[in-house]
Amino acid sequence: MAQKLRIGTRGSRLALTQTNLVAESLRGAHPDLDIEIVEILTSGDWKPSDGEKRLMEAKGGKGQFAHEIEQRILAGEVDCGVHSMKDMPSFLPEGLKIEHFLPRADARDAFLSAKYKSLEAMPEGATVGTSSLRRQAFLLAKYPHLKVVPFRGNVPTRIEKMQQGQVDATFLAMAGTDRLGLSQHITKILAPEEFLPACGQGVIGIELRSGDAEIAALFDKISCGRTALVMIAERAALQVLDGSCHTPVGAYATLDVDQMYLRVAVAQPDGSEFFSDEIKGPVASVEDARTMGQVIGHRLKPRLPEGIL
Repeated sequence: MAQKLRIGTRGSRLALTQTNLVAESLRGAHPDLDIEIVEILTSGDWKPSDGEKRLMEAKGGKGQFAHEIEQRILAGEVDCGVHSMKDMPSFLPEGLKIEHFLPRADARDAFLSAKYKSLEAMPEGATVGTSSLRRQAFLLAKYPHLKVVPFRGNVPTRIEKMQQGQVDATFLAMAGTDRLGLSQHITKILAPEEFLPACGQGVIGIELRSGDAEIAALFDKISCGRTALVMIAERAALQVLDGSCHTPVGAYATLDVDQMYLRVAVAQPDGSEFFSDEIKGPVASVEDARTMGQVIGHRLKPRLPEGIL
């Protein structure tokens, strides 16, 4: 068994918090394991010298929070990478896999506002800050009278900007807000039924080289099988739709004993059209979960207008 493990991660406060959760779980399962956390600047991170410009603005593309970490894994410079699954593209580079997950945290979105108690209470023209196309599309589908403005930054930065009055309200993922101990700033938690989460929201995933059985064995002891099943279903639907964190798609699966419920939704970025579907059935294996996701994806895709994704 490997005695040294190098974990690649972004250097943001949330990314390091999540990576430390993985490291703590590993130490509990493998007390003799020597863990090194390697911080890696990614194209989705801030470039302080350019103010609010991200490196990704020059590079573009999916996987803006993962590409550099993945390159380091493939080069053998780190043994694995820790990711927020909601930030991952639907397809991984050849030679890499994500099959290990910590138990899912709260998958819901949170509404934050210093002025209003809820989205329903916001008047026409009130501003909501978000750079998530999914959040923008789902918001405008229900509340077309609101105005969406670009709103970037890490979790503490976005909270601070909202409190300073740069926008009237914003959204955050409950999981990240909880992990950072900032949930006191939340105004209202949005139920999945009213605001469908992103695929993988609340899930920490570990990316490995496909053939690295020794490293995989370390994570076998800490991976959550139930979370793996819902992740496989959600990502299978996303793969059929070819969606990502840069497309207006939501996907959320729950598992009650062996019964899985999966809902997927897609909207036009301006909220003018909204499409959703749901499926429920028994899931006893990885293949069952993958099939369920593929079925709903293939069912929904023909209904979508060209160019929506």
